[in-house]
Amino acid sequence: MTALLTRRAPAGATASGAGRLWRPTPFLVFGGLFWLGMTLAYWRVPMCCDFGQHAAVVERLKADLLHPAHPMADLPGDGSAYYSPYAVAQALLAKATGLAGWETVKLSGPLNLLVLLTGLNRFVRALTPRPWAPVLALAAMVLLWGTRVAWWSGYLGLMSMTGNLGYPSTFAIGLTFWAWSRAATGPKSAWGYGGLGALCGLILLIHPISSVAAVIGVAAFAVARRGRLLNWALAAAITVAVAAAWPYFNPFTLVGDTSVDAIHHQLYTEMPQRFWLAALGLPALGVRWRRDHKDPLVLMFALDCAVVAYGWLSGHYTYGRILGLTLVPLQFALAVELAAPRPWGTRRAALAGAAALGAAVGFCQVQAGAVVPRALDPVGFDQPPRWPGYAWATERIRPGDVVLTDGYRPTRSLPAFGADLVAPAWPDTSLAEEVRQRRLRAVRAYLAPESTRAERARIVRRYDVRWLLLDPAQHVPPEAVVVAWGPRTGEVLARVGGAGQRRT
Repeated sequence: MTALLTRRAPAGATASGAGRLWRPTPFLVFGGLFWLGMTLAYWRVPMCCDFGQHAAVVERLKADLLHPAHPMADLPGDGSAYYSPYAVAQALLAKATGLAGWETVKLSGPLNLLVLLTGLNRFVRALTPRPWAPVLALAAMVLLWGTRVAWWSGYLGLMSMTGNLGYPSTFAIGLTFWAWSRAATGPKSAWGYGGLGALCGLILLIHPISSVAAVIGVAAFAVARRGRLLNWALAAAITVAVAAAWPYFNPFTLVGDTSVDAIHHQLYTEMPQRFWLAALGLPALGVRWRRDHKDPLVLMFALDCAVVAYGWLSGHYTYGRILGLTLVPLQFALAVELAAPRPWGTRRAALAGAAALGAAVGFCQVQAGAVVPRALDPVGFDQPPRWPGYAWATERIRPGDVVLTDGYRPTRSLPAFGADLVAPAWPDTSLAEEVRQRRLRAVRAYLAPESTRAERARIVRRYDVRWLLLDPAQHVPPEAVVVAWGPRTGEVLARVGGAGQRRT
């Protein structure tokens, strides 16, 4: 029996390597299982939150690749930062396959996760040859956050990933890991530095705020590795050139833009509760600092914290979007430290125990519902959002029809199916903020109980409104014709007449 289980190598095979059996790395096994499980978890969550915005971007590009309209309104989209190379690639796929925008975004999730996982593996292996380090880094990245949900684009906890795997931010973070791995190993030629610069320029175009953390990481490795200054200058020049050459928008105009700062103020609320488990990586980061005061992970963490602090002190809260990547040096330093071969000392063993306990707390308190379906949940974990669908409305609303609504969910969902809103839900660089605010005031004026029929008719003509989508508690104007009700929410879809001249 033993002979059947043992493969005897022929003479000389061991020296040549011909008799060795291929063995998958730990990360190939566990990373592959994670990819499969997370893909299924992502697919089971219905469209919610920012999903509709990204699907709308694909729809607008699919309709007109060279001159897309505003993602959410019947307005020009020139200069919109949503029209990135990533979105253009999605639109080309949608045009070639006939997929709808929401289907394209949904199918992008597994691809983005693959880029993310391969980039993580490559980056951690550039930091250390320890084979279990990438597995531990993945576990730390998705579990060591806090005990309050941190749900935002670019945040890579298990719970948040169920909603944002298909977003540009996830793809950009995957590319960031690839860029850091390239910077960590050190490009071997001017072409290599140029390629690194082009990759950073691509990240800047795909997700500008993530590029801040990406460039900080590359700069940290540049300082630590002390390469030729001329080569790093070449990489920086290529980054700027790639970003400046993009025809859809100029990313450098976003530097002083404050239109979305108010939205991002909430990033700075409850920070200890959202992120305290990541602090378990501080001892590991401290060990690296004692070994080398210019350790790139230490520099990266310090510079990221400085940017986050600047966002708080200056009121430019958008810089808080890099908080997700700010935790990476802590999480990955911890993983590298715990992947060290045994025997361990008392301190490392204690750190391992604390990390295991922290991961268990993070999983049970916040993240478990992402991968444990409600039907199999014996505890009652918090589940990802399950927004109601709007097929009952979109089967009547044609692409390009203008809808007047102030509902939180419909303003974020309907544009995914080609509908236009009177007032976009989010600021956009292609639309002056004062114009968006004027449109928001028009929506409020129309829905006000004291509005007159003449005032409502004027708003309908001005913005070419075709449909109303109202909360059950809102009054349906007598001139509107109710055509459908939401089966879950009781929302009302009503048709209004008029096709006036379209104006901003």
